[in-house]
Amino acid sequence: MGIISFNYIFNLPEKKQIHKKIQLDAQKLNIINNTPKTLPDWTRLDFCQCPHCPLSMNTHTHCPLAVNLVNIINELDTLYSYHKIHVKVIMENRTISQETTVQKALGSLMGLVIATSGCPHTRFFRSMARFHLPLADEEETISRVTSMYLLGQYFTKEEGNPADFHFKGLMQIYENMHIVNKETAKRLRVASKTDSAVNAIILLDMFTYVLPMSIDSQLQEIRHLFDIDPQNQPVNDTTSATRIRQNQD
Repeated sequence: MGIISFNYIFNLPEKKQIHKKIQLDAQKLNIINNTPKTLPDWTRLDFCQCPHCPLSMNTHTHCPLAVNLVNIINELDTLYSYHKIHVKVIMENRTISQETTVQKALGSLMGLVIATSGCPHTRFFRSMARFHLPLADEEETISRVTSMYLLGQYFTKEEGNPADFHFKGLMQIYENMHIVNKETAKRLRVASKTDSAVNAIILLDMFTYVLPMSIDSQLQEIRHLFDIDPQNQPVNDTTSATRIRQNQD
């Protein structure tokens, strides 16, 4: 089994470091080696269970998403969301480092864990986790989300199934994620001593509002990157050269 690793290093005041290594099964893209020995009550499936959760206590006694957040809470619950820290993320082909707040760094880590936790409503985000971009900003996230969604629809069409190129399915994914985030925040309020994990979830959840309401305007802002002419045809060097010759004639 191939393994994809992401090593988050939180550099805290007084030269203290906290390492959090996330490992994914390279094929299934689910998180591995992350289940704690003892599961607190707030991880039980029926504790603040999402109203649209398809899982049953008969087959899942604990929420897979909550279970995979336990170690993060145990190790990072001493930090407050507004504290400034330096975070470094070491991946196979690159290292990313940034001065940021605890809530943003934690949100990046939790986003990766949530996407690969096994929650049925986060399944779409596993492909993004494979190409995880730590500490991504809003524009980067919108570009990645929409690109991955359309690529998924391409493969869907290749299988002979109807494809959605108008993001209707993506809107539903984010509506479902808003519910997941809201119920997860309830769990974390019980689990946490500080505000960092809860605020990290709130930060992630803001995107469930931003994308559905502004996807058209956000995409228009990056439309120019694709060099589309008024007839919706990509402009390339050959086309430009032809136009120049026609004008000269």
